[in-house]
Amino acid sequence: MAGMLERIKQFARSPQGRRTTEQVRRAAADPRRRAQAQQMLRKFGKRH
Repeated sequence: MAGMLERIKQFARSPQGRRTTEQVRRAAADPRRRAQAQQMLRKFGKRH
C-alpha cells in the first residue's frame, strides 16, 4: 500500500499531475459540474 501512495505523490508533483490537479479544481468551481457530481453521488449512494 505504501508503494501505491508513493506513486500517487510522485504523480501529484509531476507537471502532468499539476495540470490534472488544476483541471479538477476548475471543474469543481463550475456550478454546473458541481451539480453533475452531486447528482452522480446521490445516484450511486442509493444502490447500497
